[in-house]
Amino acid sequence: MGGKTTLKWKRYSVISFLAGILLLLTACGQQNSANQKQVLNLSATAPLDTIDISKSTGYGQTGNVFESFYRLGKKGKPTAGLAKSAQVSADGKTWTFKLRKANWSNGDRITAQDFVYSWRRTLKPQTKSPYAYLFSGIKNADAIIAGKKSADQIGISAPNQQTVVVKLDKPIAYFKVLMAYPLFGPQDQKVVKKYGKKYGTRSQYMVYSGPFVIKDWNGTGNKWEFVKNPHYWDHKVVRLQQINYTVVENPTTGHELYQQNKLDMTPLSNQQVKNYRQSAQFKAYPYSYISYLAYNFKDHNSQKRQALNNRNLRLALSLAIDRQVLTKKVLGDGSYLPKGFVAKGLADDPQTGKDFADQQAVKNTVAYQPALAKKYWKKALQETGLKQLKLTLLASNDDNSSSVVAQYLQSQYAKVLPGLSITIRSVPGNNALQKAQKGDFDLYLSGWGGDFNDPITFLQIPVTGTSYNYGNYSNTKYDELIQQAQNQDANHANQRWQDLVAAARIFNQDQGVTPIYQQVTSYLQKSDVKGIIHNTAGTQWNYKYAYKK
Repeated sequence: MGGKTTLKWKRYSVISFLAGILLLLTACGQQNSANQKQVLNLSATAPLDTIDISKSTGYGQTGNVFESFYRLGKKGKPTAGLAKSAQVSADGKTWTFKLRKANWSNGDRITAQDFVYSWRRTLKPQTKSPYAYLFSGIKNADAIIAGKKSADQIGISAPNQQTVVVKLDKPIAYFKVLMAYPLFGPQDQKVVKKYGKKYGTRSQYMVYSGPFVIKDWNGTGNKWEFVKNPHYWDHKVVRLQQINYTVVENPTTGHELYQQNKLDMTPLSNQQVKNYRQSAQFKAYPYSYISYLAYNFKDHNSQKRQALNNRNLRLALSLAIDRQVLTKKVLGDGSYLPKGFVAKGLADDPQTGKDFADQQAVKNTVAYQPALAKKYWKKALQETGLKQLKLTLLASNDDNSSSVVAQYLQSQYAKVLPGLSITIRSVPGNNALQKAQKGDFDLYLSGWGGDFNDPITFLQIPVTGTSYNYGNYSNTKYDELIQQAQNQDANHANQRWQDLVAAARIFNQDQGVTPIYQQVTSYLQKSDVKGIIHNTAGTQWNYKYAYKK
């Protein structure tokens, strides 16, 4: 997914007694106009798919309407949420949260039992929560996910209305960050029962615990609003009255709406990035999303399987990619060059403060080196006894960048690696995912966005047998290091970190997947918009402190 204090806003000093009188006289008239101005107009690329936290596939926006024990502040650090205080036992396996006095948006009190109910509901098999795996490590969660225990046995209890006790099977180093994720927030059982099947299908069939509530969302519409929640415990610091969302399907339309002052922010296409890079309103917001090439280590075709299991071949495929050209010219959106599978700006070494992304780097694995790529390619052909190789690249056609990257790889491989030919199999995103899950691919243009600010959000994927390990990568030493980091070293921050660095270096050396780029989205943002907190993982957008100057 120590606390951080809330931002302190500038207070304008009253220069003289007379100025004070004038302020009082004009306050009423100005209050209305100031409130009218505190409206943010934003775009979304697609309608909200769900507002049920148990069923959601992401909380980029909805972290503003749902709150957990903490919320994410600057640089992905947990800051004050529904927990007033928290204590952790010496062995790191018991967390005790004391809740602050806080209410739901309907005025009901938020209680410890609301957390217990929420976690149980999320883990019930019939809920089919796509994020159930994030509960792993909480007492009995793995057994519940495997269907061996009932959801009521999850390690959470409410000894009284204001106290939540969470028991873990083992210490979880990133537990505090995880508890800032709305997935772990409370749900009001009374409201769930009241609305039954309607719960969460429209904005009115829901109660909210965060700074805003959703209005006018019907499950499919292209417009909805976030409105300030008067019952929110910290509502006094929330300056925005309303956030209006409109679904805008392409950057050209977004740009037109921005120019007409109908949007305060709009994402830019690669051509627009080139045009506006020098503008004072240009903002680049990096995200912990790595686009990568997955290899099918259990390919149905024995010849292809032999080739894809050859490390020299995978290194050849990685070193043949000119990521500089890809990000600067082909994508042109300011995306970063990756140093490995873990995104940069995600997590820093607890001892030195160095970015994990730099520590994972292994020489000659992701740099553009065509001569070395040819050498590895030749070696791979010799070792496999092949003269040439034909592979199919599975890619989504839902967004332009996947298609562009797939075409770039196809032409680049034809240019650098003689005898390799790539056929692109371009299908809608859901179809691509289903094929990947069945192992129906040779190469798959995939990607992963971090759920929380810890390297394990990436490094748990390549572990043998995990559900997102579509290519069935397996390395015993890698598994051992991740196991060690998650168990015996879990309560020792520095040792755990070293385990993760060592594991990441093995994975990069192996090219278990080939990282292609790290996503950065560039925006135009009106210069009077201030106080937005953007995080590279989890709940990306925090508007609690946002305002218009």
